[in-house]
Amino acid sequence: MFGKRAQDPAPTTIFRSDRICRVNSEFYFNTREGTQEGPFASREAAEREIKAYIARMQQLTQVAS
Repeated sequence: MFGKRAQDPAPTTIFRSDRICRVNSEFYFNTREGTQEGPFASREAAEREIKAYIARMQQLTQVAS
């Protein structure tokens, strides 16, 4: 996918990957900011939290603008 995020200086190729990983029966997700969030009891819970995390990050970006 070829695209440009707001913080990128120029369009680049963006590679999508699964952000969810499982460690010792617990689920985590990785962020673009380089953090690992979790643990979550299920994959579904991790997916819900990804959506909530993205919404929070978008709100922070809008407030800062």
